[in-house]
Amino acid sequence: MYREREGQQMGWEFICIEELVPQDHLLLKIDKYIDFSFIPGRVKNYYCQDNGRPPIDPVMLFKMMFIGYMYGIRSERQLEEEIKGNVYYRWFLGLGLKDKVPDHSTISFNRHHRF
Repeated sequence: MYREREGQQMGWEFICIEELVPQDHLLLKIDKYIDFSFIPGRVKNYYCQDNGRPPIDPVMLFKMMFIGYMYGIRSERQLEEEIKGNVYYRWFLGLGLKDKVPDHSTISFNRHHRF
């Protein structure tokens, strides 16, 4: 008997993003074996310590560019859109499903001036 599904898009579910990432996914392996903790120390001098708005985590910005290079995403605008819609990328960056993705202009500025 045919029956339409109603209201499925607005249902509440509690999920762990990490559970959505397959155990053999490349980003999971990269996260496991590469230590990105050296990045804040390397870029600290490029950030103002006592003025301006709070900075975006430099590790996240580096990982965003890493995703772009690794998956052949050449445009910062496209990278922003890809991250918005890809759960694996969000997990790798430490973003939740509702977290705001940094703007393409921020990605571009950091690529040209900080890394």
